[in-house]
Amino acid sequence: MNVPAPRPTVVAFFCKGVGESLTIGLRVLEKHTNARGTVHGGLLATIADIALGYAAAFSSDPPLSLVTSTLSIDFAGTAKLGDWIETRADIQKIGKRMAYVNAYIHRGDERIVRASATFVVAGVLDTSAGSRRRGS
Repeated sequence: MNVPAPRPTVVAFFCKGVGESLTIGLRVLEKHTNARGTVHGGLLATIADIALGYAAAFSSDPPLSLVTSTLSIDFAGTAKLGDWIETRADIQKIGKRMAYVNAYIHRGDERIVRASATFVVAGVLDTSAGSRRRGS
């Protein structure tokens, strides 16, 4: 059997808003699709994790450093080549130790993914220039 190798993918997102008003969007390109021609579930899970974490982290001032503890994804639909998909997050609760966030990924008015995550609050995010380690 001749199985094509996975394609290396660079994903460019559209982002607007901060905290709970954060929207992350993506136009589905061929490199985002699986063998069936629909957006890959792993990409949808990645977008959900990013949206959930950033919405929660940047809803506080200063922003929080969060680590994903659990991530639950329910696939209720799909998107195809050329479709525009975007996230909408809902912060359930941010406590001293844990944060709980829900989100949907939409294709137009249709919810195609329901996601929820629990994050460990690891402190305050260091947003100073050069604070990110290089090469890690």
